[in-house]
Amino acid sequence: MSTLFDKIWDAHVVTKVEDGPTQLYIDRLYCHEVTSPQAFAGMRERGISCFRPEKIFCMPDHNTPTHDQDKPIEDPISKTQVDTLAKNAAEFGLAHFGMMHPKNGIIHVVAPERGLTLPGMTIVCGDSHTSTHGAMGAVAFGIGTSEVEMVMASQCILQSKPKTMRITIDGTLNEGVTAKDMALFLIAQMTTGGATGYFVEYAGSAVKALSMEGRLTLCNLSIEMGARGGMIAPDEVTFEYIKGREYAPVGEAWDAALAYWKTLKSDDDAVFDKEISFPAETIPPMITYGTNPGMGIGIDQNIPALSTIPEAGQASYIKSLEYMGFEAGESLLGKAVDYVFLGSCTNGRIEDFRAFASLVKGKQKAANITAWLVPGSWEVDRQIKEEGLDKIVEAAGFVLRQPGCSACLAMNDDKIPAGKYAVSTSNRNFEGRQGPGARTLLASPLVAAAAAITGVITDPRKPLPNPLQGRGDLK
Repeated sequence: MSTLFDKIWDAHVVTKVEDGPTQLYIDRLYCHEVTSPQAFAGMRERGISCFRPEKIFCMPDHNTPTHDQDKPIEDPISKTQVDTLAKNAAEFGLAHFGMMHPKNGIIHVVAPERGLTLPGMTIVCGDSHTSTHGAMGAVAFGIGTSEVEMVMASQCILQSKPKTMRITIDGTLNEGVTAKDMALFLIAQMTTGGATGYFVEYAGSAVKALSMEGRLTLCNLSIEMGARGGMIAPDEVTFEYIKGREYAPVGEAWDAALAYWKTLKSDDDAVFDKEISFPAETIPPMITYGTNPGMGIGIDQNIPALSTIPEAGQASYIKSLEYMGFEAGESLLGKAVDYVFLGSCTNGRIEDFRAFASLVKGKQKAANITAWLVPGSWEVDRQIKEEGLDKIVEAAGFVLRQPGCSACLAMNDDKIPAGKYAVSTSNRNFEGRQGPGARTLLASPLVAAAAAITGVITDPRKPLPNPLQGRGDLK
């Protein structure tokens, strides 16, 4: 009668404090430059070393520039944070994939693609979007800096066991609808607090039909509806994705691991604290209009009228629309935008670039658009070039940048200017998230591509204008 979450959690319990938290063993700790310095300082002050250094992997991503990475970082704060991570990793004997290292990129992109994240693991990082790794059938969640230090010192963490929720999505996604749309739809339906206190398992035929990249996107956004984390039971899609990757088991170890991984699913009679279901066919291409990820609508729908908003939330609703420069009841279609961002730990994988390229092929970037196309890792960069996607996007007037978190958050050079609109494939649209005064509209790579070509918010299911047609010089 166990859920998938229960099976993994229970297998990692070291001790249980009566009427208190659980001491949970952690298989992997991922560290980036923003939330680790104080943890390393605490270890240094106490004169202790990392308990199991081979379980800890470090790389910069938030502060890295997405151009000229072979040169010193110009921003002094970013340079200090990136340099400090390198020094700390060297001092404590930890694996460190620095800028320009072939294994560098966004930690939540690199770890799955390298086979560091595996089914059945417990994984933590000082970053809320650690929930991404649950797509591989792991229990993964973000932690605070003091907890990062706790894991460094003991390879364990004190945590209260969350409740369980299963969200089932059966059916087939319509054309032009992606895993990103699925996630934004769920957050809009459940609100940003709808899964607070729960660990979510995603299930159903529509979820099983997702690629591994799609699953990673879906689990990445679990935190945006308040969940502690999200996960998907591993299956043949998972196993095929993992096999042959650098840190994946091989030989007899692979056979043993595979046999265990196949047991990682919720029992037929498993009881969840909450069950929710949605039909896949009701999910449209989505876009956000406000200042939290739950303020989302189908791309051809209108912003909700004020009368549909509960009275307690109307003041913040009005404030959000004022910040965005929108009005209740209006359509977003045809609204001019200024920036398009493809990337982040949500949509910086090879599948996302394939989707973007499929829409811009043979077309031209709109003159009013500044576009930042940022691979999630050097491995994704390699795949893009191997598949010739770089040639497609460059012919359409786009420039491929170097890996990093980029315009997901205003911690590096890629900031959206105040008052400008950005259609972004990232995960958060809070006030100032992409830069002071920036106005963010979260969407899928397909919606981003449509906006990049037309210069306005556009339904990706509609035919896009092709300015190259009829030009004999381009035959």
